[in-house]
Amino acid sequence: MVRFLLNRFGQSLILLFIVTLITFFLINLAPGGPSGVMRMEASESERQAMIERYQLDQPVVIRYIDWITNAVTGDFGMSYSTSQPVLQRVMERLPYTLELSLFTIIIAVAVGVVLGVISSVRRGKISDHTINFISVIGLSVPAFWLALMLIQFFTIQLGWFPSSGVGARGAEFNLLDWLSHLALPVFILATTILPNIVRFTRSSMLEVVSQNYIRTVRAKGAKESIVIYIHALRNALIPVISMIGVLIPRLLSGAVITEAIFGWPGIGSLIIEAAKSRDYPLVMGVTVVITIVVILSNLIVDMVYSKVDPRVKNM
Repeated sequence: MVRFLLNRFGQSLILLFIVTLITFFLINLAPGGPSGVMRMEASESERQAMIERYQLDQPVVIRYIDWITNAVTGDFGMSYSTSQPVLQRVMERLPYTLELSLFTIIIAVAVGVVLGVISSVRRGKISDHTINFISVIGLSVPAFWLALMLIQFFTIQLGWFPSSGVGARGAEFNLLDWLSHLALPVFILATTILPNIVRFTRSSMLEVVSQNYIRTVRAKGAKESIVIYIHALRNALIPVISMIGVLIPRLLSGAVITEAIFGWPGIGSLIIEAAKSRDYPLVMGVTVVITIVVILSNLIVDMVYSKVDPRVKNM
């Protein structure tokens, strides 16, 4: 266990270094660079003052060394647009993205596994073809278009769900209001990963039920429900669990579009705001935090995987 965690910690540090290195050099060497944050009407003295304030006259290598030295201590610099600490701005938005992502994963995995099992058990039947067809549609339809259509139907025409915001928090918190604000964003975000879970579960179940030990269990007279849900499903879920770690980055990338459309004040909308205003310290801060979230998520998935599959001996 300790050796495994130390190995993953070392790999995570290397990954963080590579991600920050590539991101920093790309945004600083891109046309315009950090100096693009300056207003067109700014005077020469104002431009020079900003260059000196943010040390933009220094070579990019020197600026990266200064940035990573400060980042190790938790100082990601100041936001260009608001002059607030970058880490403060990111941590204010992170809980909203984690909230949205957590509910999406729970619902997508629960629904995806159930539909995948049904599709495998009823292979070749109408329900199997229907589930496969819906999965293909889910993979093909752009999330932003589907989001706009749902807003048009459920918000504008029916008035069932709000089109934006997160609902009242704190003393004015209302459970139904909170769930109504979550419903559409979670549904849209779930469509980015749900079809993959359904199809992967179906394939895994079909492979498992063809194994000899499943035939043996059936030959002993066990009920079909016990064969499927006790003996087959547990082993079929092993590769599905490992795939969840792969889907987490896709989930976070999908959150960018979803949060922008539904006005969800999370990391996704923050990075769009940072990109539009060329707030490069904020872009770096968001990149680092998202990378850490992905690393921790995959670590949790690996630990769960090793507990579910006794053949894995990396713990």
